[in-house]
Order: sequence, then C-alpha cells, then structure tokens
Amino acid sequence: MASVLASKMGLNSLWRKQAKNFNVTIVTMDADLEFSCELKWRGKDLFELVCRTLGLRETWFFGLRYDVKDTVAWLKMDKKVLDHDIPKEEPIVFHFLAKFYPENVEEELLQDMTQHLFFLQVKMNILEEEIYCPPEASVLLASYAVHAKYGDYDPNVHKPGFLSQEELLPKRVINLYQMTAEMWEERITVCYAEHRGRTRDEAEMEYLKIAQDLEMYGVNYFSIRNKKGTSLLLGVDALGLHIYDPDNRLTPKISFPWNEIRNISYSDKEFAIKPLDKRADVFKFNSSKLKVNKLILQLCIGNHDLFIRRRRVDSLEVQQMKMQAREEKARKQMERQRLEREKQLREEAERARDELERRLIQLQDEAHMANEALLCSEETADLLAEKAQIAEEEAKLLAQKAAEAEQEMQRIKLTAIRSEEEKRLMEQKMLEAEMIALEMAEESERRAKEADQLKQDLQEARESERKAKNKLLEITSKSPYLPVPLSANALPPDGTNFNFSMENLSFDFKDTDMKRLSMEIEKEKVEYLEKSKHLQEQLNELKTEIESLKLKDRETPLDILHNENAEKGTSKQSNFKKLTLQSTKSRVAFFQEL
Repeated sequence: MASVLASKMGLNSLWRKQAKNFNVTIVTMDADLEFSCELKWRGKDLFELVCRTLGLRETWFFGLRYDVKDTVAWLKMDKKVLDHDIPKEEPIVFHFLAKFYPENVEEELLQDMTQHLFFLQVKMNILEEEIYCPPEASVLLASYAVHAKYGDYDPNVHKPGFLSQEELLPKRVINLYQMTAEMWEERITVCYAEHRGRTRDEAEMEYLKIAQDLEMYGVNYFSIRNKKGTSLLLGVDALGLHIYDPDNRLTPKISFPWNEIRNISYSDKEFAIKPLDKRADVFKFNSSKLKVNKLILQLCIGNHDLFIRRRRVDSLEVQQMKMQAREEKARKQMERQRLEREKQLREEAERARDELERRLIQLQDEAHMANEALLCSEETADLLAEKAQIAEEEAKLLAQKAAEAEQEMQRIKLTAIRSEEEKRLMEQKMLEAEMIALEMAEESERRAKEADQLKQDLQEARESERKAKNKLLEITSKSPYLPVPLSANALPPDGTNFNFSMENLSFDFKDTDMKRLSMEIEKEKVEYLEKSKHLQEQLNELKTEIESLKLKDRETPLDILHNENAEKGTSKQSNFKKLTLQSTKSRVAFFQEL
C-alpha cells in the first residue's frame, strides 16, 4: 500500500514538473523551429528567443502571428503567451513573419538574414497572388529568384528542363497566355542569363526593389464602412492609411500619410482617426469585428512608429548596424573583386594551358610529318641509287656492244675484197653497222647523261634527308610544355594547389577606403535613374514579347485595372503624391461622402 502511494506521489510530482513548460512550433519562411517554453513567459520572451536563434537583429519588422477562428492576430509582447486566445493543444503553432514593411528595402534592410526572410515572404505572397504582379514583372522576378537559388547561369549545367519542378510564376499569369512550360522557362532563362556576376544577396535585393513598387506590396486590407454605410477597404502600410473600392485594391481613392494623423482610437467596432489639421473633422468608420479593430490599431501604431523613426536620427544600435552593413558591403565588394581577379588569372592560366596543349599537338603533327618526309626521302634515295646503278651497268653494256660493232666493221672491211657483190653487200652492211654504232654511241651518251643526272638527284635526296633529320632533331629537342610568363599572382594551370587561407585575409578600412566607398555610393545614386529606365525598358520588352499570346478573355479584374493604370501612366508613387496634394480636410469630407 505504501509503495503504491509513493508511486502515485512520484507520478504527480513528475506531472507537475512537466506542466511547468509548454511546447511551441515556430514556422519561419526557412524552417520550422521547436521550443519548450515556461508557463510564465510573455510574448517578448518567446519572440526574443526566436530572434536569437535566427541571429536576427532587425527585430522591429517582425512578429509572431497565430490563427484565431476566421482571422489572424499577432502575439503581444507584454502579455503572457498562454493568456492569448490561442489553441491550447501542443505544440502551439506561431508563424514568424514580417509584420511591418520598409519604405525603401535597399536603405532599411541591413542584415542578410532580414533581407532573405523578406525575399521569401514577398515571393510567397506573389506566387499565392496576395500581391498582384503583372506578367512581365513576374517573369523578371522569377529570373532573380532562379539566380538567388542557382547562382550564375551556366549553359552546360542549366540545360532545358532544369526549372520544370520550380514554382516561379503565379497561376493567374500562366493561365493568361497560350504558352507551354518550356516557353515560360525559355523567357525566364533569357533574363536569368543577364544577371551573371551577382551574388545571392544581390539577386534577392533586386527582387525586393522591383516588388516594393507593386501596388499591393506591404498593404494590409480590412473591410470597413463609413458613416453612410458604404462598403470600403482600408489599407494600412508603411506610408499611411488608404481607402479603396472593394473591387479595386490597386488604386486607392484617398490616402492619409502618417505625418498627417495625430491620434487613432477605437470603441467597440467604431474606429476614429483624428487628423493633425485641426480644421479637419475626425473621420470614423466601422469594422466587422472588435478583433479586427485591435489588429488595425496594432498595425497603425507600429507603422506610425517606424514612419517617425525613419525621419529621426538613428539610434546608436541602428548606426552601429548601418556601419557594420557598410563595412560588410565594402568587404564583400573587395572580396568579389579579389575573386574576379583570381578568376581572371585562372582563366588566363587555362588559356595559356590550352595554348600550350595546342602548340604541343602542332609540334607533334610537325614531327610526324617530318618523320614521314624522312622515310619518303630515304625511300627516294634508295630508289635513285638503284636506278643510277642500273643506268651505269646499261652504259657499260652499250659501250661493250659499241666496241663489238667496231670490231665487226673492221672484220667486214677485211673481207670486202672478196667480190664486188660481197663488197656491195659489205658496204651496205658497213653502212648499217655504222648506223647501228652511231645509234649505240648516242644511246650510250644518253645513258651516261642519265646516270649523271641520277647521281645528282641522289645527292639532292641525301641532302634533303640530312635537312629532314636536322629539323626532326630541332623539333624533338624542344620542351613539350613551354613556360608562359605570367604575373606574380598568376595561378597554376592545373589548379591542384589552389588554396585560400582565410587566416591571412584582413580588411583595413582606412579613410581612403571609406572615401572611395562614399564615392561609390554617390555613383550608385546617380546611376539609379538609369537603372530604373533600363528596368522599365526591360519590362516593356518582355510585355511586347508575350503580348501576342495573351488570352484576353482570361484577364482578371486586377489585370484590367493594372492595364488602365499603365495606359494612364499611373504608378504607386505618383498616385500617392497626387492624392496627398489635396488638403486633409477635403479628403476627410470626401471619405464621409463616399
């Protein structure tokens, strides 16, 4: 009995120890994280633990979001985690997401991790069509996403079909055109090939710089009604509050920058915004639920604080981060220049090696030809020598025959006296013998000349043989791999001993370096307009290429609205400036009359 009681007490003690913690799963854009949290933890404790785990310092952009019934909410920093209206089943799931968006990604996103998380989230929002993106911009963004994943384009590696498993374009864009997957891949690859030389971070930043100009980028939409009961949409973003028609989320009808708003409050479902202009009335609207008002208020306060913060002197922490970001950028630029220089030297060494190999093959061919010429010369010399010997023997034989003919002529002269008939016959034979002797003499002389000519040809053949041997000796005496003079920093052609010691690398940012960096930053600002112009030309070119394949009957209302804005030359920035030219009072009055 006592042992059973002790066992129960042990189980209860173990259960109490286990009950002191609860498990959570944090879903980030990169991976899922699991933590064991204490019951007393507030939202801030969990949020800071996640940020430390990710190595994230720009924490003010992010938050922990959770699903509650038919809406979403964000974890409050000063409230206990378990006091929130969250499902109590473990593990409790939170989504680590960007809650607030920067006005200018290039200036505000300092850490690579911050930039990467924004890139992944914006990319997901575009693919899931939470952010409207026109087709031509979708193709260009897809090319930067491919570059961020695969690095520089290499036709030997990135062959047709390598993007077949990638989700790169919104389904709306794919359905809008009579284009196969291969045709889309070809268009994306053409743009991808132009990004050569960029790092992953640079490709992600270019993606975000294009995406931040999209009309729905960074905007949170809420259904509201004004005093007259008109259904409208409230948009909250980094610049201010915007009022939209429910059917047009691209172009707001009214906008209120954060610097024109003095106070924001709500009571139950009614939301009140007090403008800074005292002449303007407080404008009010109603939302569907109290929880929605709480969410609107959170987003308004956070965006307003960041809006004011951007226009003040940076805190020491932000100044330090910006300095580190500048130093890191300069370090990466120097590293990239070093790598490019080493790459250039390696390419030069490889070209030199290829030239040596080509030269070696050429010398081998020449040696082979010289060998063949030598063999041919030897055979020719042997043949000429044989012919000369034969000609000499023939000449001796002809001389012998000529001597015999002379003897025969003398004998005939001696016997010519025998008779006239014999004399006449002998004279005739003598004439014939003389003719034969003359012919033999001429033939002998010709054969002798031919023998002399053959001897001369033999000497020339032997001279050619000697020259061929000398040339072969000269070729074979050369080294097959000639040293190629390179600079002191040149790389070995084989690349086997190619070793980089990070311990010996140091970067000293002197005044001259910082001045040079400042000049480069100024140069980048000057080139910004040219880049923007080039980007617009690139988008127009893409649009022209695929326009003929568009299926007009598949255009969505947002496609039609975007095309109308493009024809009018209306952009996100120009429309915002146009709307804020009117006085706050007139805009408030216009809102109430909608």
